[in-house]
Amino acid sequence: MQGRFLVLAGILGALAVAFGAFGAHGLGDVLSVEALGWVETASRYQLIHAAALVGLAALPVPTGRLVNGAALALFFGAFIFGGALYLLALTDLRWLGAVAPVGGTLMIIGWCLLIIAGVRGLANRTEGSAR
Repeated sequence: MQGRFLVLAGILGALAVAFGAFGAHGLGDVLSVEALGWVETASRYQLIHAAALVGLAALPVPTGRLVNGAALALFFGAFIFGGALYLLALTDLRWLGAVAPVGGTLMIIGWCLLIIAGVRGLANRTEGSAR
C-alpha cells in the first residue's frame, strides 16, 4: 500500500507545481489578484499533502486501515480542494467555492485518522512494555 502513497503524492505534487507555475507565470496578467490567491492556496495545500503522503510511504512498517484511510482522505481532500479552487480561478463559477470545503473536510478527517492511528500505536506500545 505504501507504494500507492507515492503515486498519490506524485499526482498531488505534479498538479501543485504545474498549476502554481501556470498561475504565476501564464495567468499572472489574466487572473485577478483574488483568483491568483486561490491558485496559490490550492497549490500550497496540495504540496503540503503530497509531502505528508511521501512521509506515510516512508513508514518502516506496514500500515493499517486507519493510516490507509488517512492517506486516501488526505489525497482526495487535497485533490478536491485544489481542483475546486483552480476551476474557480479559471472559470469564475462561484458555486465551486462551495465544493472546496468538502475537500477541506476530507483533509481534516485524514489528519484526525492519523491522530487516532498514532494514539492507538502508542497505547499498543505501552501495553507491550507493561507485560
